[in-house]
Amino acid sequence: MDRSANMRAIRSTDTTPERLVRSLLHRLGYRFRLHAKELPGKPDIVLRPRRAAILVHGCFWHGHGCARGGRMPKTNRDYWERKIARNRERDAERLMALEARGYRVLTLWECGLKDAAALEESLRRFLG
Repeated sequence: MDRSANMRAIRSTDTTPERLVRSLLHRLGYRFRLHAKELPGKPDIVLRPRRAAILVHGCFWHGHGCARGGRMPKTNRDYWERKIARNRERDAERLMALEARGYRVLTLWECGLKDAAALEESLRRFLG
């Protein structure tokens, strides 16, 4: 499979990390909306009464500092560096826009979802 076909197959919504966070939130008794179109950047998870938004970022796509996020494809490197840098700029802009609307924002990274107990504690602290 060539790279463009591979990248086309990658989803932007309803990803495995997103589903994991949603499942945990639901088990904890929280109810939420997905991808609220009226908010900047359509946050992954929105809890309107709590004025809270949760962003679930893939480490590669959003340029996280972990091993997976720091890995750059060997082919077409300039393109990927520009793309990921622009994604990070856009993330910062949308974070500021959400906060300007009075929303608290929690950013969860794909690599940090492996520890279920830590994730649950993080969500409880943020929403509690």
